[in-house]
Amino acid sequence: MNPNRRVIVVGGGLAGLAATLRIAEAELCVDLFSLVPVKRSHSVCAQGGINACNEIARQQGYSEYEHFDETIYGGDFLAHQPPVYEMVHWAPRIIDLLDRMGVPFNRTAEGQRDLRLFGGSLYKRTHFAGATTGQQLLYALDEQVRRWETEGKVNKYEYWEFLWPVLDDDGVCKGIVAQDVRTMQIRAFRADAVVMATGGCGMIFGKSTNSVMCTGAAASRCYQAGALYANGEFIQVHPTAIPGADKLRLMSESARGEGGRLWVPRTSGDTRDPREIPEKERFYFLEEKYPKYGNIVPRDIATREIFDICVNQGLGVGGGNMVYLDLTHLGREYLELKLGGILEIYRKFVGEDPVEMPMKIFPGVHYTMGGLWTQYTPKDDLHGMSLGAPNSMMTNVPGLYAFGEVNYQFHGANRLGANALLSCIFDGLFSGVGVARYVTDEMHAPAANIDQRIYDAVIEQEQAKVDQLISAQGTENPYEIGREMGVEMTAGCTVVKTGPRLEQTLARLHELQERYESVGLSDTGMWTNQNLAYARALGDMLKLAEVIVLGSIERRESRGAHYRADFPQRDDENYLRSTVARFDADTGRPELSLEPVEIGLVPPRVRTYGMVQPAAQGSTSRSQSERPTAAAP
Repeated sequence: MNPNRRVIVVGGGLAGLAATLRIAEAELCVDLFSLVPVKRSHSVCAQGGINACNEIARQQGYSEYEHFDETIYGGDFLAHQPPVYEMVHWAPRIIDLLDRMGVPFNRTAEGQRDLRLFGGSLYKRTHFAGATTGQQLLYALDEQVRRWETEGKVNKYEYWEFLWPVLDDDGVCKGIVAQDVRTMQIRAFRADAVVMATGGCGMIFGKSTNSVMCTGAAASRCYQAGALYANGEFIQVHPTAIPGADKLRLMSESARGEGGRLWVPRTSGDTRDPREIPEKERFYFLEEKYPKYGNIVPRDIATREIFDICVNQGLGVGGGNMVYLDLTHLGREYLELKLGGILEIYRKFVGEDPVEMPMKIFPGVHYTMGGLWTQYTPKDDLHGMSLGAPNSMMTNVPGLYAFGEVNYQFHGANRLGANALLSCIFDGLFSGVGVARYVTDEMHAPAANIDQRIYDAVIEQEQAKVDQLISAQGTENPYEIGREMGVEMTAGCTVVKTGPRLEQTLARLHELQERYESVGLSDTGMWTNQNLAYARALGDMLKLAEVIVLGSIERRESRGAHYRADFPQRDDENYLRSTVARFDADTGRPELSLEPVEIGLVPPRVRTYGMVQPAAQGSTSRSQSERPTAAAP
């Protein structure tokens, strides 16, 4: 172990834990920061499973290349292809590793790891542990990290909030400044590299399936410090969530993968008990419109169809914004074995048993496909990335990395279900090697030798923000501003977007940013002051929300989760590119540019998923014209 070389990992979820393991294995010290206890990180909320090809899937005719093609196709061709190719070829080994760590994957009667269907695939290739897969993976990786803790290679800083990256005079990241959310102490921590693994930004939209700490503030602070932010406009709205007064609760895609069916009464305003509505009077809208994929179409498509059924056609349950997710035909024993976790959630928060009564669901903000812009080194033939390249998932700020959901790679314009857990763990294991190589081999001054004034300046900057908020006498309530931001962002910048509505949202954001300058705190104490933490994060959320809206305005096309009603077709000629935002410190506004996407393995093709109605872009089914034209290696 080299005590003079140290890496900081910010985020205790799967990406952060995987990175910690890989870097510790390289005989480097790791400081792991988490806003909450590691085992309460948002990865614990993932339910459905993790994708990978195994021998059972191969017997169906599946392969890693098919997984690669599904992911690129599902992301509407906006993902760089070498990173995705590398990820899916690592996937089987990652599953084997997790199995050896003790993850209790469901098994078949023969003892093989069981598989289920998931959106965007006609093959069973999703490994799962009931409907609590994320929890099982998180606990297994945390146990492995604890081994390194006992050897003194890993130090956990739980209940610490990341405030700002520390950059030296050459713009190289040399650590962070963070705050203990209990004592409110602000400290600088030195490091030779920093890995951000802080997840998504669902709280910008108010109600979402995300935990309350998923504000995106950490990513926003890196963006304001000079890191680029890419594809902010791509926000995944999950088709099946429980509407709630406080938040939205996920009902996993695994429910549809195991045979759940979405439907509404064919007659608007039908208020009968759904169990009394005969089959001929039920509208299984996904099965009728997409007979090949049915209820397992990708999330962006399912969400827009539900939105259309409820908002445009007025066929929502009871005339409202809800449709039925029906599991009642599958049987109690089967459901408890495969979906026990989400059944328990639904019973607790709705008060009905989904084994007996169809669930009522509606789409909810769920995942951030965009994120901090990162680099990679492709292999010469583009079939993957170079293992150990120091720039693997490094931002444009030297020494500052982004792993997991906060990284914009891997998912393009739309994430396929069960690829998130894979991408997080792959990011940590694969790119963690590059971090270690950067720290040990790159010629740069150790953080231990950096002048203390560099760190003191950032401490003073962050302390000044605290002092300003604590002493502010403004009349604006930060929670009210946050609520209004969430309502506006959800209404103007989620499922269906238009130019005029987006301009209205942008103007509203500017108004909220002005009001934010007059916030006042109800709690000015300096012990576990959550009012202060939220108010500070709110300012960062407002800046990141502007990136999301501006990207949506700039992208005058429909691609994946980004649907513009005024530009309903995909436009590869102009927008087969990533939007990249740079923060202008003088104006406080983003500056957008467009960057080409590497598509050298699979050229773009029509994305229809077998829709029975002719698509304006081309064919009506995933026929030969939709198959990849590049031969599988």
